[in-house]
Amino acid sequence: MVQSKSDLRVTKTRKSIMQAFIKLSDEKDFKNITVKDITQEALINRATFYYHFSDIYDLLDKALAEELLIDLNYEYFDQKSIDEATLTYIFKIVSEFQLSLSRRCHRSYPETIGNIIQEHIERVLLRLLSEVDFEDEHTRQLAASMLSASIYRASEKWCESFSDLSAEAYIKRVTPYIISGLVSR
Repeated sequence: MVQSKSDLRVTKTRKSIMQAFIKLSDEKDFKNITVKDITQEALINRATFYYHFSDIYDLLDKALAEELLIDLNYEYFDQKSIDEATLTYIFKIVSEFQLSLSRRCHRSYPETIGNIIQEHIERVLLRLLSEVDFEDEHTRQLAASMLSASIYRASEKWCESFSDLSAEAYIKRVTPYIISGLVSR
Protein backbone atom coordinates (compact mmCIF):
# COMPACT_ATOMS: atom_id res chain seq x y z
CA MET A 1 0.00 0.00 0.00
CA VAL A 2 2.79 2.42 0.88
CA GLN A 3 4.44 1.60 -2.46
CA SER A 4 1.44 2.79 -4.49
CA LYS A 5 1.37 6.12 -2.60
CA SER A 6 5.03 6.54 -3.34
CA ASP A 7 4.50 5.67 -7.00
CA LEU A 8 1.65 8.17 -7.24
CA ARG A 9 3.78 10.92 -5.71
CA VAL A 10 6.66 10.12 -8.04
CA THR A 11 4.33 10.17 -11.04
CA LYS A 12 2.74 13.47 -9.97
CA THR A 13 6.10 15.09 -9.35
CA ARG A 14 7.46 13.93 -12.69
CA LYS A 15 4.34 15.24 -14.43
CA SER A 16 4.64 18.55 -12.55
CA ILE A 17 8.24 18.94 -13.73
CA MET A 18 7.26 18.24 -17.34
CA GLN A 19 4.33 20.66 -17.17
CA ALA A 20 6.60 23.35 -15.71
CA PHE A 21 9.06 22.75 -18.54
CA ILE A 22 6.32 22.97 -21.19
CA LYS A 23 4.95 26.16 -19.63
CA LEU A 24 8.41 27.72 -19.59
CA SER A 25 8.99 26.69 -23.20
CA ASP A 26 5.94 28.78 -24.11
CA GLU A 27 7.61 31.79 -22.53
CA LYS A 28 11.26 31.49 -23.55
CA ASP A 29 13.71 29.70 -25.81
CA PHE A 30 14.88 26.27 -24.75
CA LYS A 31 18.48 27.46 -24.44
CA ASN A 32 17.37 30.05 -21.86
CA ILE A 33 15.48 27.63 -19.61
CA THR A 34 17.44 26.61 -16.54
CA VAL A 35 16.96 23.90 -13.96
CA LYS A 36 16.39 26.71 -11.46
CA ASP A 37 13.51 28.04 -13.61
CA ILE A 38 11.95 24.60 -13.73
CA THR A 39 12.31 23.94 -10.00
CA GLN A 40 10.77 27.31 -9.16
CA GLU A 41 7.87 26.75 -11.54
CA ALA A 42 7.25 23.19 -10.34
CA LEU A 43 7.73 24.16 -6.68
CA ILE A 44 10.37 21.50 -6.08
CA ASN A 45 14.02 21.55 -5.08
CA ARG A 46 17.03 20.76 -7.27
CA ALA A 47 17.53 17.35 -5.67
CA THR A 48 13.99 16.38 -6.67
CA PHE A 49 14.63 17.50 -10.23
CA TYR A 50 17.83 15.45 -10.40
CA TYR A 51 16.09 12.46 -8.87
CA HIS A 52 13.84 12.36 -11.95
CA PHE A 53 16.13 13.69 -14.70
CA SER A 54 19.90 13.80 -15.15
CA ASP A 55 19.79 17.26 -16.77
CA ILE A 56 17.59 19.53 -18.85
CA TYR A 57 18.36 17.57 -22.03
CA ASP A 58 17.20 14.38 -20.34
CA LEU A 59 13.97 16.19 -19.41
CA LEU A 60 13.56 17.36 -23.00
CA ASP A 61 14.17 13.85 -24.30
CA LYS A 62 11.71 12.26 -21.87
CA ALA A 63 9.03 14.92 -22.39
CA LEU A 64 9.19 14.55 -26.16
CA ALA A 65 9.50 10.77 -26.05
CA GLU A 66 6.49 10.38 -23.79
CA GLU A 67 4.42 12.74 -25.90
CA LEU A 68 5.55 11.13 -29.15
CA LEU A 69 5.06 7.63 -27.79
CA ILE A 70 1.42 8.42 -27.21
CA ASP A 71 1.06 8.98 -30.96
CA LEU A 72 3.82 6.73 -32.31
CA ASN A 73 2.65 3.74 -30.30
CA TYR A 74 5.15 1.03 -31.20
CA GLU A 75 2.69 -1.81 -30.59
CA TYR A 76 0.37 -0.33 -33.21
CA PHE A 77 3.02 -1.03 -35.85
CA ASP A 78 3.63 -4.67 -34.84
CA GLN A 79 0.83 -5.87 -37.11
CA LYS A 80 1.47 -3.33 -39.90
CA SER A 81 3.52 -3.58 -43.04
CA ILE A 82 5.42 -0.83 -44.79
CA ASP A 83 2.96 0.57 -47.30
CA GLU A 84 1.59 3.92 -48.40
CA ALA A 85 -1.04 4.02 -45.66
CA THR A 86 1.49 3.34 -42.90
CA LEU A 87 3.98 5.93 -44.19
CA THR A 88 1.16 8.44 -44.51
CA TYR A 89 0.06 7.72 -40.94
CA ILE A 90 3.60 8.19 -39.58
CA PHE A 91 3.98 11.43 -41.52
CA LYS A 92 0.64 12.73 -40.27
CA ILE A 93 1.51 11.99 -36.63
CA VAL A 94 4.96 13.61 -36.90
CA SER A 95 3.63 16.65 -38.79
CA GLU A 96 0.81 17.27 -36.34
CA PHE A 97 3.23 16.90 -33.44
CA GLN A 98 5.65 19.39 -34.99
CA LEU A 99 2.85 21.82 -35.76
CA SER A 100 1.55 21.68 -32.18
CA LEU A 101 5.10 22.07 -30.86
CA SER A 102 5.79 25.11 -33.01
CA ARG A 103 2.48 26.69 -32.02
CA ARG A 104 3.12 25.99 -28.35
CA CYS A 105 6.70 27.26 -28.30
CA HIS A 106 6.40 30.07 -30.84
CA ARG A 107 10.17 29.86 -31.24
CA SER A 108 12.78 27.86 -32.98
CA TYR A 109 13.72 24.79 -31.02
CA PRO A 110 17.04 23.03 -30.80
CA GLU A 111 18.32 20.42 -33.17
CA THR A 112 18.06 18.04 -30.22
CA ILE A 113 14.30 17.84 -30.68
CA GLY A 114 14.68 16.88 -34.32
CA ASN A 115 17.13 14.15 -33.40
CA ILE A 116 14.78 12.73 -30.77
CA ILE A 117 11.83 12.69 -33.16
CA GLN A 118 13.91 11.07 -35.90
CA GLU A 119 15.11 8.36 -33.49
CA HIS A 120 11.50 7.46 -32.69
CA ILE A 121 10.53 7.37 -36.36
CA GLU A 122 13.59 5.24 -37.08
CA ARG A 123 12.63 2.66 -34.42
CA VAL A 124 9.17 2.30 -35.96
CA LEU A 125 10.63 2.01 -39.45
CA LEU A 126 13.13 -0.65 -38.36
CA ARG A 127 10.19 -2.77 -37.23
CA LEU A 128 8.35 -2.18 -40.48
CA LEU A 129 11.42 -2.84 -42.63
CA SER A 130 12.04 -6.21 -41.00
CA GLU A 131 9.84 -7.78 -43.69
CA VAL A 132 11.82 -6.21 -46.55
CA ASP A 133 14.72 -8.24 -47.93
CA PHE A 134 17.96 -6.29 -47.43
CA GLU A 135 21.44 -7.62 -48.05
CA ASP A 136 22.35 -7.13 -44.38
CA GLU A 137 21.21 -5.49 -41.14
CA HIS A 138 23.40 -2.41 -41.65
CA THR A 139 21.64 -1.68 -44.93
CA ARG A 140 18.24 -2.04 -43.22
CA GLN A 141 19.35 0.38 -40.50
CA LEU A 142 20.67 2.83 -43.07
CA ALA A 143 17.35 2.68 -44.96
CA ALA A 144 15.39 3.32 -41.74
CA SER A 145 17.69 6.21 -40.85
CA MET A 146 17.43 7.83 -44.27
CA LEU A 147 13.67 7.36 -44.45
CA SER A 148 13.29 8.74 -40.93
CA ALA A 149 15.29 11.86 -41.78
CA SER A 150 13.25 12.31 -44.96
CA ILE A 151 9.93 12.02 -43.16
CA TYR A 152 11.09 14.47 -40.49
CA ARG A 153 12.38 17.02 -43.01
CA ALA A 154 9.26 16.72 -45.17
CA SER A 155 7.11 17.33 -42.09
CA GLU A 156 9.19 20.44 -41.33
CA LYS A 157 8.56 21.67 -44.88
CA TRP A 158 4.83 21.01 -44.51
CA CYS A 159 4.75 22.89 -41.18
CA GLU A 160 6.67 25.83 -42.66
CA SER A 161 4.31 26.21 -45.60
CA PHE A 162 1.21 24.82 -43.89
CA SER A 163 -0.52 25.01 -47.24
CA ASP A 164 -4.08 24.18 -48.11
CA LEU A 165 -3.02 20.54 -48.38
CA SER A 166 -3.56 18.29 -45.41
CA ALA A 167 -0.53 16.39 -44.13
CA GLU A 168 -1.94 13.25 -45.73
CA ALA A 169 -2.44 14.85 -49.14
CA TYR A 170 1.01 16.44 -48.95
CA ILE A 171 2.86 13.17 -48.37
CA LYS A 172 0.66 11.00 -50.58
CA ARG A 173 2.20 12.75 -53.60
CA VAL A 174 5.48 10.86 -52.99
CA THR A 175 4.61 7.68 -51.06
CA PRO A 176 3.99 5.59 -54.21
CA TYR A 177 7.57 6.29 -55.32
CA ILE A 178 9.02 5.46 -51.91
CA ILE A 179 7.06 2.22 -51.62
CA SER A 180 7.84 1.11 -55.17
CA GLY A 181 11.55 1.51 -54.38
CA LEU A 182 11.21 -0.64 -51.26
CA VAL A 183 8.97 -3.30 -52.76
CA SER A 184 10.92 -3.72 -56.01
CA ARG A 185 13.94 -4.96 -54.07
